[in-house]
Amino acid sequence: MIGRIAGVILHRARDHVLIDVRGVGYIVHVSERTAAGLPPAGQAVALYTDLLVREDLLQLFGFPTMLEKEWHRLLTSVQGVGAKVSLAILGTLGPDGLARAITLGDWSAVRKAQGVGPKLAQRVVLELKDKAPAVMAIGGDLTVEAGGADEPAIEADASAASAPASMAEAEARRPAAPTAQPAQAAADALSALTNLGYAPSEAAAAVAQSQASEPDATTSALIRAALKSLAPKG
Repeated sequence: MIGRIAGVILHRARDHVLIDVRGVGYIVHVSERTAAGLPPAGQAVALYTDLLVREDLLQLFGFPTMLEKEWHRLLTSVQGVGAKVSLAILGTLGPDGLARAITLGDWSAVRKAQGVGPKLAQRVVLELKDKAPAVMAIGGDLTVEAGGADEPAIEADASAASAPASMAEAEARRPAAPTAQPAQAAADALSALTNLGYAPSEAAAAVAQSQASEPDATTSALIRAALKSLAPKG
């Protein structure tokens, strides 16, 4: 499976990008949020990808971080959520907003994505509420910027949850993506709370609620706020 593609942008559109890799052009479908953040035509780009294979169709879907790719995998595990609906949800909420919406049970936020009705939004929240903490807990490690394309290439997907070792070593030397800090803070806070004995689902909800109130909170601030919300009332 193609897990990452790097090359030069030939054409940009609202929902896809055409990338030249050694003379071969690959159409990669992306969310509007991702498309807006891509460099102009003629510049290098790299995206993590998920390949959709059907009897009469092959489609590549691209993501700027491994974290967003994992959320895409999780979303498309829900009945009724195809790849394009997943991109619509991620384009509307982003990975951090999606994590908060699911853990807080806020299906109305998911409903804002194009093509998502109330029943589907409720199903997404219900089915993923217990699965979301697993992605949140490793979110900081998965938030790796795709970076530029010094050497245009296509890379095979070594596993569902991590990039190939050689790429991971190279990417570790790159600056972190803009979403790395909040994702890492949430992951560290969630890990701390679960180590204290809280259930992953309730810990994730407390962290998400705290981060919704203060998006740029540090790990320690998130832990304090989450512990306060988890404390027995009365």
